[in-house]
Amino acid sequence: MSDNQLASDVVIVGAGPTGLLLAGDLAVAGLRVTMLEKRGAESNLTRAFAVHARTLEQLDARGLADDLIAAGTPLAELRLFGNLKVELGKLPSRFPFVLITPQYNVERLLQERAVKAGAVLVRGAEVTGLRQDARGVELETRSGETYRAGYAVGTDGVRSAVRDLLGLPYPGESVVSSVLLADVRLEHPPTDTLAVAAGENGFAFLVPFGDGWYRVIAWDRTRQLPDGAPVELGEISRIARDAFGVDHGMHDARWVSRFHSDERQVPNYRSGRVFLAGDAAHCHSPAGGQGMNTGLQDAANLSWKLVGAVRGWAPDALLDTYQTERHPVGRAAVRSSGALVRLALANSVPTRLLRSTLVSAAGLLGPLSELGARQVSGVAVQYPAPKEAHHLVGRRIPDLRLAVDEPGAPTRLYEALRAGKAVLVSNDDQQPLLEPWQDRVVAAAPASPHGKLRDTVLLVRPDGHAAWAGVDPSRAEIRRALGQLLGPEV
Repeated sequence: MSDNQLASDVVIVGAGPTGLLLAGDLAVAGLRVTMLEKRGAESNLTRAFAVHARTLEQLDARGLADDLIAAGTPLAELRLFGNLKVELGKLPSRFPFVLITPQYNVERLLQERAVKAGAVLVRGAEVTGLRQDARGVELETRSGETYRAGYAVGTDGVRSAVRDLLGLPYPGESVVSSVLLADVRLEHPPTDTLAVAAGENGFAFLVPFGDGWYRVIAWDRTRQLPDGAPVELGEISRIARDAFGVDHGMHDARWVSRFHSDERQVPNYRSGRVFLAGDAAHCHSPAGGQGMNTGLQDAANLSWKLVGAVRGWAPDALLDTYQTERHPVGRAAVRSSGALVRLALANSVPTRLLRSTLVSAAGLLGPLSELGARQVSGVAVQYPAPKEAHHLVGRRIPDLRLAVDEPGAPTRLYEALRAGKAVLVSNDDQQPLLEPWQDRVVAAAPASPHGKLRDTVLLVRPDGHAAWAGVDPSRAEIRRALGQLLGPEV
């Protein structure tokens, strides 16, 4: 191996939120991880502001949620187009809200965790070549360096170099063009933390950074220009007045831009030893704030499977479940965000009438609104399960209270998941059964009383979804379930 060839277990291309969470998980598990980031320096540029409940649960399982919440603003209710409300306060989660905080706050926490755990971040590394064989993947950068690893993951965004080098298609279409962005100061901030409204010819969106600056997003159907066309603050101010009735005294723009938004999804998230996650695998409109969240949840699904593959206990078929589990979730995000943005951009009389009807009937949409909140927040996501499986299998498991038998022991399921291992939840002492898999699973007991789990043994995957459950199972059944999830006994 030459001096400029760095050996890793996994190379991750792209150090945005998705890549950083993945890198942190792998490094915490003891894997050798290298992140290749095309940008030469950190950037405060951010398009994502919403962190949904399921993502906060995943961050909680990594000990990061409380710090992030301290840097943001929780909203238990989203108000769209005036009177249409999405209630989040009833979500069955420890985090019944959406957290409004800039993407760079998420990146900061994830980067600190990844680097502290030993992940290597290489900036200014633009990937220009990719080869793979039965033993691993080799990546070349524009500067001439070569990086070889057992696996590679492309988390390098919509214009993914990894996806292009694999020759994978990215089918879809542009859903909205000539969207204007600006960071501004406001003389008269809106009363709503997150303000969004549609006017006669477009829509506007305002969200705070938390430091006196606001991000404004605006669109005008009567003025459709290419991405590179100049942007004036007066144009954005005019669109905001049309949507809100007031521009809130916008001034001192520090950054302006024009962009377009696509709806696309790669057919296959895996190509041999290379995987795609986040915007490299799926992209859609910012409506609903699902982009960053879906990518982070991709990473949480993939990371523990890669750990198993590198350690040698996971069969290759486990890596294939990344596609079967996450591709449908990405497809649903594309569709739901597309429906929202088309409602906002309504031009035809029937669609605008539908929007008006929804707004007028907002008070009658309780059950529908609650279902939508569960879907957008991610808490409703469940993965395929065998027909004969227990009804919990594949479902996200909420943050169960746990019995504490010694000082410092986890008091909640998501605290127990911070070990990066599976968790076997049982009222009976199953510790002797776990010995052959002691490096892959921990034992926990539900806090008493907990009637729903009185006779149920539950095996929770490291990503918080149920791998197996059984009512009053035998030791042989539990051992079989452990072997199916965690590989042969050691």
